Amino acid sequence: MRNRILITAIVLVGAALGALYGGLVRDSSPAAPASLAAAQAAEDFKEGFSLGASTQSLVADLQSRLRANPKEEHSYVLLGLAYQQRARETGDPSWYPKSEGVLRRALSFDPKDDLAVGGLGSLALSRHRFRDALALGERARRLNPYSARSYGVIGDALVELGRYREAFRAFDTMNRLRPSLSSYARVSYGRELLGHTTAAIRAMRLAVDAATGAAEPTAWTHVQLGKLYWGHGRLADAEREYRLALQAFPGYAYGLDALAQVEAAKGKYTEAIALERQAVDAIPLPQYVTALGDLYRATGRPVLASRQYALIGAIERLLNANGVKTDLEISLFQIDHGIALRHALERARVARAERPSIDGDDVLAWALARNGRCVEALGYSQRALRLGARDALKFFHRGMIERCLGHTRASRVWLGRALALNPHFSVLWSPVARRLAE
Repeated sequence: MRNRILITAIVLVGAALGALYGGLVRDSSPAAPASLAAAQAAEDFKEGFSLGASTQSLVADLQSRLRANPKEEHSYVLLGLAYQQRARETGDPSWYPKSEGVLRRALSFDPKDDLAVGGLGSLALSRHRFRDALALGERARRLNPYSARSYGVIGDALVELGRYREAFRAFDTMNRLRPSLSSYARVSYGRELLGHTTAAIRAMRLAVDAATGAAEPTAWTHVQLGKLYWGHGRLADAEREYRLALQAFPGYAYGLDALAQVEAAKGKYTEAIALERQAVDAIPLPQYVTALGDLYRATGRPVLASRQYALIGAIERLLNANGVKTDLEISLFQIDHGIALRHALERARVARAERPSIDGDDVLAWALARNGRCVEALGYSQRALRLGARDALKFFHRGMIERCLGHTRASRVWLGRALALNPHFSVLWSPVARRLAE
């Protein structure tokens, strides 16, 4: 079994390298001419980024247009995309059904509108319905094989379905058709999955340059670049990028959450908690609420931690009511915090069946280990590491699985790898890794 996994990894990585480097071998791509800036900004909006103006105002304007002309099909498409942007900005999943409604309305006028079909694909991605997203992305591609956007939807879905060779080809095609913030970011992510961090950073720097100064795209790309640095323990570089993100977009929740992790790593828990509370107040995403609870727990305030953890159930119900599947994320939360471990294991199995990716493998491996089923866990952990991704949390999980199997030396090696990569990879688990690696 182990040899088969290794052979598969070698074949997959070889093919993936060809895809990722074939389309982005020239990292020094020239900047887009200024005359194209407006067009590029509009395209980035269609791919899920704000134009820099108020999305709320854009929504109101489009709604007004449609009241005046209820048959203006293109305005329905843009409104559907704007609703998805509002969900992104507010963390409120009730925008998703609204987006679906107006996009389907657009298709009732023109069933061959590839942007509307692709919009439904990006919506399916947001709802973690990856097989639906793949089908919609493929349909959009057939309608317009020259649209870069459809290849992004296809590639994102394929990544979550564990079909990495095909995913990287889709990203490569997207980048060839239209080098942009979105395509550079996807190539960066692909390189990161393969463990090629330096190349991933180069691609993400291109994404930063492609943001053309618009507030949210600029902030988002700085956060993503910071996370690449953070994942490899480069705290100062990560902090610089997160602060640049917040300078470009003050109050940006993704930047606040990321900077909170850096402050906690520096031992500045008061500052970390204040930042995480701001992130939760701005967008109450489950990961932010969990992070705030973990910070309270790490600072000896279990009652406050429990209050945050208790909110996860309500957030999950809201997400589910609006069509978002949450099995992978909620099962990981339960596993990490020792909540209903048997139930969490069943959820992890369901999640992994729907998302047979390295993340699905890793969460299932961790769930099995926390339930004492470590022989079975080892196989999934091996699969989770098959691409060569350098991920401290996955290394930690592997170390704990080896410990569960009684492999003390192997356990210390994996825990040591996690800490060497990023000694602050988790407020919850880094202290455990340090204690057991000694």
